[in-house]
Amino acid sequence: MTADTLLDLARSLPDIEMDSSAAIRAAYGSDQGPVLEQMSPLAVLWARSVEEVQEILRWASRTGTTVVPRGAGTGVSGGAHATAGCIVLSLERMNRILEIRPDDELAVVEPGVINADLNKAAGEHGLMYAPDPASYRISTVGGNVATNAGGLRCAKYGVTRDSVLALDVVLADGTLVSTGHQTFKGVAGYDLTALFTGSEGTLGIVVGITVRLRYQPVKTCTVAGFFPDIESAAAGVLAVGRARVQPAIMELLDGPTMAALDAVHGSDLRSRGGALLLIQTDGYGAEAEAAVVRAALAALGGTVSLEDNEEALALVDLRRHSRGDAVHTEVRVGEDVAVPRSGLVTYIAELNRMAGRHQVRLKVVAHAGDGNVHPTFWVDAAEGSAGVERLDAALDESISVALAMGGTITGEHGVGQFKLRWLGQEQQAEVQELQRQIKSVFDPAGILNPGKAILP
Repeated sequence: MTADTLLDLARSLPDIEMDSSAAIRAAYGSDQGPVLEQMSPLAVLWARSVEEVQEILRWASRTGTTVVPRGAGTGVSGGAHATAGCIVLSLERMNRILEIRPDDELAVVEPGVINADLNKAAGEHGLMYAPDPASYRISTVGGNVATNAGGLRCAKYGVTRDSVLALDVVLADGTLVSTGHQTFKGVAGYDLTALFTGSEGTLGIVVGITVRLRYQPVKTCTVAGFFPDIESAAAGVLAVGRARVQPAIMELLDGPTMAALDAVHGSDLRSRGGALLLIQTDGYGAEAEAAVVRAALAALGGTVSLEDNEEALALVDLRRHSRGDAVHTEVRVGEDVAVPRSGLVTYIAELNRMAGRHQVRLKVVAHAGDGNVHPTFWVDAAEGSAGVERLDAALDESISVALAMGGTITGEHGVGQFKLRWLGQEQQAEVQELQRQIKSVFDPAGILNPGKAILP
């Protein structure tokens, strides 16, 4: 990229807001994922309409400039990291809720709408948008679509793809296409809506989203089961399943996670046990299901309580903060693997053993209802390269063990840039080649978010 390119950008798109100052380029140069190599974009552009997105991509296609789309920058796999010579296309100002149709149980939104804002608007009609990643207060629906985000309610309501009905997408050459339907059922042709969902901006820029809404539950009950250790708490997940209860939320927190939350928020979780299994039932049968859950957990030796509403809300909110903030004295990496639920106890035990073998610290939280485990490994920054080598070895082993159990390298955060190192272990060469061919159909010049999601 040259000064001439920047000048051409300004001349070609005079009505589009952009900024090429060093401070803005640095601020928009990465998301919250690990940074392999720090890059700054050529400039940051803020689109306010579908037409502006089309203009930007026509210019990028004409000049061969790569484009990194960005929502709120809350991703944790490097999916919105800048790459050499790119522009960052921010969609955060396309933030209108265009339509809510209560009788059809759907909403139409722009990609920059905050997840929590959509839920608030839907709530006025007795409805909710089910996907609720921990970052739901600040993450955008477009970003959730890009990574096929999950969240706490995945156990019952599924991931983002399960709530997306239709998409408006601008392709690399500026062409606008619409996929999907406004009905809950529809099987005409290939499911391009599902393909775009989770494609991390590598196939097109999502500019409009039609989502399915769900009924707000008339009742919720929250059960807290404290156990001596995380392995026994994980066993509770299978016990609840065998009791034939389908919770809306089923979250697992280990002792180090609870201790960290206590230190920051003044809670008393660690004093109540060595691990917590937090379960929420909902609907007209919430109380009956909660009673079954309590009995199942108590039979395993858990200290079980039915939390009142205020305490329940506090516990769920603490779980959303369990990833923790970055600490400058530590080198910390959080993972996002998923394993079959039947292997959850074994996998968590393996995580603790590998942390000991590699002499790294570990804390574990999980969307236990669907086997999605978030181990966080860390070392002291003062250890330098020796600590980082041990950290990398632990991360590599956590992936290889999960894959050997029939798991996946990412349950909800996406591959991004950071997880490319492991993607070849999960996908056979023929599948990788098919993905490259799909990419070339939608983006023949390779200008959309290069180096993300699929192997080159």
